[in-house]
Amino acid sequence: MQQGNLQGQIATRLTKQNLDAEKFAVQTLLGTPSTANLAPGVGGNLNVTA
Repeated sequence: MQQGNLQGQIATRLTKQNLDAEKFAVQTLLGTPSTANLAPGVGGNLNVTA
């Protein structure tokens, strides 16, 4: 039973590491979204004070 728990913990940790690596790869490939082709004011910060 303890060995099963240990294997589950290891599998969970490896899965998380793989997901983190995939997320990093996607962010690296896509980069920051460009706002070059958007109309003025689109994609900027929104001031919601009334």
